[in-house]
Amino acid sequence: MSGRAALQSDPEPITACTVSRDVQNFDLLIEDMEAVLGEAWGDLPIDDAVAFFEQPDGKDLEFIAMALDDQDEADLSMVAAVIKAAVQRDIKVIVIAEEVSPIALHQLLKLGAEEFVPYPLPDGALQDAVTRMREKEIPPVAPAAPETPGVKSTGNREAVILAVQPMAGGTGATTLAVNLAWELTQLDGDTPPRVCLLDFGLQFGSTATYLDLPRRDVVYELLSDTEMMDQEIFMQALLTYEDRLHVLTAPPDMLPLDMVTAEDVERIVEMARTNFDYVIIDMPNTLVQWTETVLQAAHVYFVTLELDLRSAQNTLRMIKALKAEELPVEKLRYVLNRSPKFTDLSGKSRVKRLAESLDISIELMLPDGGKQVSEAGDHGAPLAISAPKNVLRKELNKLAKSVHDLNQAEVAAQ
Repeated sequence: MSGRAALQSDPEPITACTVSRDVQNFDLLIEDMEAVLGEAWGDLPIDDAVAFFEQPDGKDLEFIAMALDDQDEADLSMVAAVIKAAVQRDIKVIVIAEEVSPIALHQLLKLGAEEFVPYPLPDGALQDAVTRMREKEIPPVAPAAPETPGVKSTGNREAVILAVQPMAGGTGATTLAVNLAWELTQLDGDTPPRVCLLDFGLQFGSTATYLDLPRRDVVYELLSDTEMMDQEIFMQALLTYEDRLHVLTAPPDMLPLDMVTAEDVERIVEMARTNFDYVIIDMPNTLVQWTETVLQAAHVYFVTLELDLRSAQNTLRMIKALKAEELPVEKLRYVLNRSPKFTDLSGKSRVKRLAESLDISIELMLPDGGKQVSEAGDHGAPLAISAPKNVLRKELNKLAKSVHDLNQAEVAAQ
C-alpha cells in the first residue's frame, strides 16, 4: 500500500481507491478524491490492486479511479487485468488519463470502465463523473439538455431521417447537411421543427467547424459506450447552435472508423429519431460496416457528386456494391453540386450523358455558390445567416421547404 496510510488502518470504510503506478504523478487527482470522498478512499499500486479486491476491505469498494499516462500505454495488459477484475466484482471504474491515445481509451472503456476523465482534471470533473456513474442506476426523469423554444424532448417523436454521403471529397456533402439542417429549423415560425444533425465523420467530420462549435470529449465517451446511453446522456452530448439546431459533433481526436459498430450507430440514430422531428446525418466519404445501418434507417439517402469522372466512377462503384448486397438502392437521391447554369447548354448536355451512363436520375442540381460558401464555412455560420441571398442558399431553402411540406402532408394523411 502506498500514498496514504494503509487501507486497513483508515477509521472510515473505504469506498474508493486510486490505482496507478505512482499516485504522486497525479497530485490533482489526490486533491479531488479528498474533496469528493473525504477520508473514505485509499491508494493502490497497480501491481497490488487485483489482490486487494479479494481482501475483506476490498469487498466494500464502490469504484476505482484508474490513473494512466502515456507510459502505461506501452503495456496495457496489467491495466486491462485490473479493470476486468474490478468489473467482475461489481466495482465501477473511472479512467483518469493523461496523453493516452483514443484507441487505447476505447479498448479500456470496452472492457467495462464506466467513465473517462482527462488529466489534468477540469474543475468538478471527478465529482461529475462519480455523480453520473451513480445515477446510471436510476432511470432519468427528465432530459437535461437545452430545449428548442416551444418543443420538448419527450422520447415519443418519429423523425424523418435524411443522410448525406459524398461520392468524392469536396462535393458539398457537409455543406448540404449543415445548411439543410439549419433551414429546417427556420420553418413554421414560433413552433419550428426539432432538428438534430449527427456528424458521423469520425476522422474528418467538420460540422463543428461549419457551425463554430467546440469538439468535446463527451462525444468520444458516448461513442465508446452506447449500451449505457439513455435519453439524458444523449441530450447532454449534443450542442445547440443559436438555440435551435442540436448537433452531435465529431469527436476532438481522429478515430478509426471501425471503432463504432453497427449496433452503436443504430442506438444513436434510434435515440435521435425518437427525440426529434428531423435527423440529418453527415456520413464519411468511405463505405463502412455501418453504412448499411444508416441506409436502412434513412427515409432519403442523398448522394452528392460533381460533373467529373471521379464522381461518376465512385457512384457506379457504390451502386454496384449496394445491389450486390441487395440493399435499397431506391433510397438514393442524387445531388449534383456546382451544376451548370441554365444558359450553359454544353454543361446541361454533359449532365444528361452522366445520368444516362450511370442509369440514374439526378433529381437535385445545386448551383455554384462561389466564394461565399467556403467563407461561410470558415466563419462558422450557415449560408442563411452569412449570405442569405446566395443562389445556393436559396436552393437549399427550397429543398428544406419541400421536405417539410411533404412530411406534413404525409402526417396529415395518416
